[in-house]
Amino acid sequence: MTQHTDAIPHRAGNAPGGLPIACAESVSKVYGGGDQAVAAVRNVNLQVQPGEFVAVMGPSGSGKSTLMHLMAGLESPTEGRVWIGDQEITHLDDAALTEVRRRRVGFVFQAFNLMPAMDVRENILLPFELDGRSPDAAEKRWIDELLQRLGLSERQGHRPSQLSGGQQQRAAIARALATRPALILADEPTGNLDSRSALEVLQLLRMASQELGQSIVMVTHDPKAAAHAHRVVYLADGRLVDQSDGASRAEDIAQRMLSLEVN
Repeated sequence: MTQHTDAIPHRAGNAPGGLPIACAESVSKVYGGGDQAVAAVRNVNLQVQPGEFVAVMGPSGSGKSTLMHLMAGLESPTEGRVWIGDQEITHLDDAALTEVRRRRVGFVFQAFNLMPAMDVRENILLPFELDGRSPDAAEKRWIDELLQRLGLSERQGHRPSQLSGGQQQRAAIARALATRPALILADEPTGNLDSRSALEVLQLLRMASQELGQSIVMVTHDPKAAAHAHRVVYLADGRLVDQSDGASRAEDIAQRMLSLEVN
């Protein structure tokens, strides 16, 4: 493990690709005020580089989901600044934030969040519809490639109720990747899956990072899931307290998590 410090990250980025895809700089989030104030995130600095797969772990209530929401622009920080690529999103109004999320961020949720009345392909096309446009020829080829890579080509006319849990999550991943967003945010994406389907989804996320160059931030409580990431960061009481660089064994991640919960 390498101990994290609270030094402000360099916005120039430290990867060959230049700027990080996402950056939280001295970010804090406080809910309420006075004696009722609750600090969910405290002075967190985090960069996600191009093509990097980052797992965010921590005990319940450590601020994992809040941090993800801040990096997606779903919530505004009480202090600090947030970027997606070269665009600071900290003080954007609701309309501008909605546009950023629609065009630059893809989401994968534990509950899949597929539209039940739409088939797989219609669900994948939904981000384009919400953006008020149709995919061009290159984007249609990309969607066909995603369907093929994710093993959904023969299931694209099926509705979610006709799919297994693993197939539904693969469709959700395809939807998140369809517009080639800068950042994919995955909130407990394997939480409702059996072990085989969970492994398939994690391998797909790793593939999206390594082969497609997607930047992925995954919130998870599962050490086995986190072991698929390039880097694991650990939160406790809203602070980023530790991180591991490079592949980590699930056993080591579980031990680190246990130490956070005990302390």
